[in-house]
Amino acid sequence: MTTRGSRGRLVRRAAPRAFLVAVALGASVALVGCTQAAPPAPPDTYGGLPSFLPKDSITSDSVLTGSVGRPALTTEGDAVTVELPAGGTVSATVVGPVVPGEGLPVQHETTTCTWTITLSGATRDVPLRTTEMTTLDQLGNVYRLAPVAGRPAPPAVLHRGATATFELRTVMKVGEGVFRWAPGGRSVVAQWDFVVEND
Repeated sequence: MTTRGSRGRLVRRAAPRAFLVAVALGASVALVGCTQAAPPAPPDTYGGLPSFLPKDSITSDSVLTGSVGRPALTTEGDAVTVELPAGGTVSATVVGPVVPGEGLPVQHETTTCTWTITLSGATRDVPLRTTEMTTLDQLGNVYRLAPVAGRPAPPAVLHRGATATFELRTVMKVGEGVFRWAPGGRSVVAQWDFVVEND
């Protein structure tokens, strides 16, 4: 039979032992968790394409070539190697549209749109007319473009090896559209997809 005083000593002796047991158990659990091998990482792909499908001939982020027989369609900002109807090639890049503002309190159905066109690396002299460049909205409406006042105008002729950067502008409907270039004014050889936004 234990006395009141001895019972207190038993409690005091048992408390450090319980603490040491808890620490030992926690350490062993932690060590077991550290020694277990991590599960293998899942593969980065879903597997190959079936062999009966045709092989993809287009490389990601490659420069497209546009011609009368096969016009290029890409997104704004991408370069296109244009095969000119009269012979030779030129690199063309279209960036835009830039609009006067976004997040305005009132969003109109139309807005002023400005594109920056860069032509370079021509293998021959290329006559240029702004009437050869147009935009088309999602409803099929065609918009004529004009040079931006106070900015460098497009040259009448882009000489072989020269680079020209100029801006064209129009007012068009908000939404999706396509910028088109038809050298010589007959057939479109290159198109750049874009979205007009003012919200």
